[in-house]
Amino acid sequence: MPGCELPVGTCPDMCPAAERAQRERERRLHRLEVAPGWLQDPRARTVKEYSRPAAGKPRPPPSQLRPPSVLLATVRYLASEVAESADAARAEVASFVADRLRAVRLDLALQGAGDAEAAAALATLLAVVARLGPDAARGPADPVLLQAQVQEGFGSLRRCYARGAGPHPRQPAFQGLFLLYNLGSVEALHEVLQLPAALRTCPPLRKALAVDAAFREGNAARLFRLLQTLPYLPSCAVQCHVGHARREALARLARAFSTPKGQTLPLGFMVNLLALDGLKEAQDLCQSHGLPLDGEERVVFLRGCYVEEGLPPAGTCKVLVESKLRGRTLEEVVMAEEEDEGMDRPGSLPEEGT
Repeated sequence: MPGCELPVGTCPDMCPAAERAQRERERRLHRLEVAPGWLQDPRARTVKEYSRPAAGKPRPPPSQLRPPSVLLATVRYLASEVAESADAARAEVASFVADRLRAVRLDLALQGAGDAEAAAALATLLAVVARLGPDAARGPADPVLLQAQVQEGFGSLRRCYARGAGPHPRQPAFQGLFLLYNLGSVEALHEVLQLPAALRTCPPLRKALAVDAAFREGNAARLFRLLQTLPYLPSCAVQCHVGHARREALARLARAFSTPKGQTLPLGFMVNLLALDGLKEAQDLCQSHGLPLDGEERVVFLRGCYVEEGLPPAGTCKVLVESKLRGRTLEEVVMAEEEDEGMDRPGSLPEEGT
């Protein structure tokens, strides 16, 4: 608010001492914060948990808020030391990280951080959430809450960009991530199209716009060709839309090929068209939509058989997502600028096709 200057956090640790002591007394430390083999100093492993601000409750003092540099270090710690932990199930790890990242965003909102500092922390935070989102959704985390967290994070980051303070070298990449995460959204597309032309012509954003157009048009061949060219983090952002896109493509094939006597199609064609992870996934996709198989390598499009029940299968997305890690850790992906973004040049998108 005008005339109301927010404080800057002064807490030097990932978790304020008072919260750490209280949670230790109450035995509420998460097992990922006390796992054996980690450093014995509790300050090195305890991370501030999210606590919803209550109406009428005074703002926390600066000593309870972590400054942007500590918040960025906290996000990097979560990416390097926790996100890949084998001490708990992936869904539990993702849920833990999502909660601690939510606390990071709240600390940012409650203090007067500079736009450049806030943007750096938010961009790194969103990169981690984009990677862990599918795992967190399968765990105890509320998927609606997780979705809201991501959208609010993108909103905060884009406001930092809009205020003009910079430079923001990763803005094209993260504006593209915003569009890919909201693939098919008229509102998201409208917001991206309002960006300056010079920004919209940057390769990461041009590619995101091309993916959105193919998704919106139902052009499965072009869509999945483009998805295979995306770097790792954009692939993570778009992963939640892959199941829907495959279902739409399968429905179109069923309308085009179904006959009263049945017409067969090689499953290998489906694997290539929809960037599936092999014949087994193609078989599962067809059978989950009521389409019978002819042996192990062909599907039969029989009129009246195609059905849609429940949510579309999520799929493993090894080809579209996991294969792009190329042996790197999550920390290496999140902390470094994507090399592909720096090497992209205008005109590097695949040729238009059907």
